[in-house]
Amino acid sequence: MARRADRYVALLRGINNVGSRRLLMGDLAAAFEEAGCEDVRTYIASGNVVYRASAALARRVPALVEAAIAARSGFESPVVTRTAAEMDAIVRANPYAREAARNHKAVHVAFLRDRPSAAQVAALDPDRSPPDTFVVNGREVYLHLPNGVAGSKLTTMWLDSKLGTVSTSRNWRTVLTLREMAGT
Repeated sequence: MARRADRYVALLRGINNVGSRRLLMGDLAAAFEEAGCEDVRTYIASGNVVYRASAALARRVPALVEAAIAARSGFESPVVTRTAAEMDAIVRANPYAREAARNHKAVHVAFLRDRPSAAQVAALDPDRSPPDTFVVNGREVYLHLPNGVAGSKLTTMWLDSKLGTVSTSRNWRTVLTLREMAGT
């Protein structure tokens, strides 16, 4: 049996939330299997995948899957990955743990493809979307959105433009489920 370090979580951005960007989860799982991943499982239809891969393959998975999706579906969907251990650390580091315990829908995590520079993080406007708050920790941005995600100005597009990377966000319940699926 493969070790825990061999398990990964992939988070795709922008599928099945806009009518023209539909992707069946069976097709998504097939893209990971064709890339060489094993024990591929999807969670809800918004682009969450847990899989096993060697470390060498895991580095190539985002590009392989992005190319497969573009070939099959005709659109691009960025893929951001984390190891099972990273998912566990993300859960443990949540600065909004109390808020999440009271209302998990108010807490989200934006997963960044790349680590932003200190200058990029410092340039983020903490007053962009009151009463929303955020904390940047490495390649994650923890978001507390007490009035919900729909009216917040703390969007992935804003984070991408300010931090110079690609992001995709998940609500706290999804983060916890993916951590559990990854076996931590």
